[in-house]
Amino acid sequence: MANQEDKFKKVIAHAKEYGYIFGSSEIYDGLSAVYDYGQNGVELKKNIREYWWKSMVYMHQNIVGLDAAIFMHPTTWKASGHVDAFNDPLIDNKDSKKRYRADVLLEDYAEKQYQKAQKEIAKAKKRFGDSFDEEQYVTTNPRVVKYLSEQQRVLKRMAKSLENEDLADVKTLIEELGIADPETGSKNWTDVRQFNLMFGTKLGASAESATDLFLRPETAQGIFVNFSNVQKTGRMKIPFGIAQTGKAFRNEIVARQFIFRMREFEQMEMQFFVRPGEEMKWYEYWKETRLNWHLSLGLGKENYRFHDHDKLAHYANAAADIEFNFPFGFKELEGIHSRTDFDLKAHEEFSGKKLQFFDPELKESYVPYVVETSVGLDRMFLAVFSTALQDEELEDGSSRVVLKLPAVVAPVKAAILPLVKKDGLPEVAEKIVKDLKWKFNVAYDEKDAIGRRYRRQDAAGTPICITVDHDTLNDQSVTIRDRDTMEQKRVPISELKSIISEKVDPEFWLK
Repeated sequence: MANQEDKFKKVIAHAKEYGYIFGSSEIYDGLSAVYDYGQNGVELKKNIREYWWKSMVYMHQNIVGLDAAIFMHPTTWKASGHVDAFNDPLIDNKDSKKRYRADVLLEDYAEKQYQKAQKEIAKAKKRFGDSFDEEQYVTTNPRVVKYLSEQQRVLKRMAKSLENEDLADVKTLIEELGIADPETGSKNWTDVRQFNLMFGTKLGASAESATDLFLRPETAQGIFVNFSNVQKTGRMKIPFGIAQTGKAFRNEIVARQFIFRMREFEQMEMQFFVRPGEEMKWYEYWKETRLNWHLSLGLGKENYRFHDHDKLAHYANAAADIEFNFPFGFKELEGIHSRTDFDLKAHEEFSGKKLQFFDPELKESYVPYVVETSVGLDRMFLAVFSTALQDEELEDGSSRVVLKLPAVVAPVKAAILPLVKKDGLPEVAEKIVKDLKWKFNVAYDEKDAIGRRYRRQDAAGTPICITVDHDTLNDQSVTIRDRDTMEQKRVPISELKSIISEKVDPEFWLK
């Protein structure tokens, strides 16, 4: 655990040092769980968003985009169930006065059991080598069986208690397992109670006539209330999808783990409208399609796993998370949910407007079913950034800090470096910058020895360095250096655009 915590601290420090993430309004001591994206962070975030948008909207002829307002008519949130049911189960420690989410305490306990089992499996793998039968070991080794069944038992009981709104049993379970305050070790807990997560605000010229509004807690409802608008104006036929990225707001009482759980965050969601009865086929399709999108970034297959929900939301008939191995363990990165016709039916009922589709093949009208894919952009940022940050021991005994961001999302695609600040080299380098900047975000750097500049670009995550030297003046060639392999080769200036394109264009990653 200590090792993981150190790694996480390094991630947070590196993000600040290289202009990726700052605490919000830091000069005033900040605001907890609110962050600002710096000059590199804003680029990485934009690039991840665009990579998602391209794969979701441009690669599917039957998916279109939308940008709905953050403010919505208050009845929206009554219809969606957020006013009555958008709650977190919270528990306070009487000694430390700290507040925790009860479900997170239990999930962390279950994850520890899983990790213990994985440790045993890893040890056995080492011991038995090629003859190791993992499946048999997992089902027969008493210790592994004990850990894994305990993990399942805790998650299932928690899910059942939360579903039945039996908060007393959630507290009992925490006490039975001897779960302590992670910071102080105290086991002196209050009862568990529900807390609504929506931020309220007012709309209107005077306090008396103001309307109570909410900041949206998710972007999905903006899609549902626009279902008919998009379907009719886009002449969309089912199955079709509507994609949207944008800010959402939740009054997270226990916001922590850096940008993993924030009060103001960005979602990338797609609602896919299908015929009733065909939702499970599409649910499976989107589970596979979304996992493949994640894998296309090359962060390592072993860092992803599916987690099927035991406790389903009131609107769902199937739900799974794609979990990612963050520096603090496996946690939810994206949700894929079969939402049935709950949302559209609820908005029909509350608005009195029909939200149906006339299916020319079936010659009937129906309220479509919905399969949702929803990924947190900030969580995606953290997954990419924390996996990319590496300390490398080099062959010559030295070491380097390198941010191996997938080139397709890296903020700066190439840095152009004149070997020295004289002899006409800066002028050639600047000419290259002028030419490349039409297509790529590039940087120019002439300060310090070339080796130090390489290290700086490695740590900032720039995939390619282009060095202009004295030979360039004669042969119109430059040296390009690859961030990950550190290999260098001479190439003609005229080929730079196509070489960089091949490394950074989404086409080569998504294919």
